[in-house]
Amino acid sequence: MNEFKHFINGAYVASASGKTFENRCPVDNSLIGLVHEASREEVDQAVKAAKAALKGPWGKMTQAARTAMLNRVADRINERFDEFLAAECRDTGKPYSIASHIDIPRGAANFTAFSETLANHPTEAFKLDTPDGLGALNVGQRTPKGVIAVISPWNLPLLLMTFKVGPALACGNTVVVKPSEETPATTTLLGEVMNECGVPPGVFNVVHGFGPNSAGEFLTTHPLVNAITFTGETRTGEAIMKAASVGLRNISMELGGKNPAIVFADCDLEKAVEGTMRSAFVNCGQVCLGTERVYIERPVYDAFLKRMKEQVAKLKLGRPEDPAANFGPLVSLEHRNKVKYYYDLAVEEGATVEIGGGIPDMGEALNGGAWIEPTIWTGLSDDARVIREEIFGPCCHIRPFDTEEEAIQLANDTEYGLAAAIWTENSSRAIRVAEQIEAGLVWVNSWFLRDLRTAFGGAKQSGIGREGGVHGLEFYTELKNICIKL
Repeated sequence: MNEFKHFINGAYVASASGKTFENRCPVDNSLIGLVHEASREEVDQAVKAAKAALKGPWGKMTQAARTAMLNRVADRINERFDEFLAAECRDTGKPYSIASHIDIPRGAANFTAFSETLANHPTEAFKLDTPDGLGALNVGQRTPKGVIAVISPWNLPLLLMTFKVGPALACGNTVVVKPSEETPATTTLLGEVMNECGVPPGVFNVVHGFGPNSAGEFLTTHPLVNAITFTGETRTGEAIMKAASVGLRNISMELGGKNPAIVFADCDLEKAVEGTMRSAFVNCGQVCLGTERVYIERPVYDAFLKRMKEQVAKLKLGRPEDPAANFGPLVSLEHRNKVKYYYDLAVEEGATVEIGGGIPDMGEALNGGAWIEPTIWTGLSDDARVIREEIFGPCCHIRPFDTEEEAIQLANDTEYGLAAAIWTENSSRAIRVAEQIEAGLVWVNSWFLRDLRTAFGGAKQSGIGREGGVHGLEFYTELKNICIKL
């Protein structure tokens, strides 16, 4: 029986209240272990430890020493690769073949990429004329923001957590992380790595629990937290934004999406099908950047739909350790209930189910897991709830369009604005359309290519702020101007 305790001030700590909750594997609903639920007391301990660490050895460490330490953290994750891989796949159910190429290596790389990028970015200096003719010199200086609350999601637990923790620590901050209650394992394991690499106590802290009246609320309302970064649902983001308004704490949020793909008739059809398959069905559709609305120019609509159905039929459902499996379960039975609700709603709203639409028979050993069929619909109206609301499952709706203007209007007809994909071999059209898409990220003839030097974040109700590369400096540091009279 595993126990997932809090990691506070360099040590694993049980909840004083004794409250725990179950962590179950979505593959077969077997019990992985018990997770300690933080009270205000444990959250307070974690935040105060993070605050104290800012004044300790961490705060006095040179940038070069801090960078070397974070590079060692990345190396140690890779040295313990198999442990992190097994933990991540137990929590999420995703195939080893996916997690071993994306989740773990990219999770480790976040420490090296951000420590190197942020450590070497210049500030600014200006000479100012003064009435006495001697002048003054203005010098920009970046200082750590302080204690960063990191609230990370369950779909890519290690990768999306370190995407925030990496730059936060690189800039000299300390963190208190609340991972999703569904996926506590790799975040908890990272505490061991921090100790092994000599990261001072209090720099990296972890508290477990839920949102309202639990660890999430206690953390986001704590007065010693200087900034909050969150990835998750828009509704939860709104609650965190209200909490952050008390004390005027800064926020960075990557929220929901209902992302479109636009496939023009002049595309490379093979590439467009392959890319859209990935964007709709990788990680069982549980990717914030994934595609749920697919718009196809009419001349290639039938061919595209036919090829997509053929490729979906080839997806292999199976246990994470099955080398042939490329499609796992949803993260939990609760989430499957949500996704299945939308599957049923699509039929009620008049969809044609081209493939999928139900719960597969996985056999006696696995039928208790959170399995669901990859699904394609056609025939829904543009105002259907299935078209308007984020589902976060392995599904997409495919609809034809006739003009470029119509495609842009359809793509932008949403309250969200996280990501989009455009498939065309016409470079002028690609740029012209991309400039008109209301989203924070637009891919052309690709999907999920992420250069960590570039800005990451959403428009409209998909988020506030930008992280990635030097853009994270605006969130993870305070820019101070020092004016020196000459």
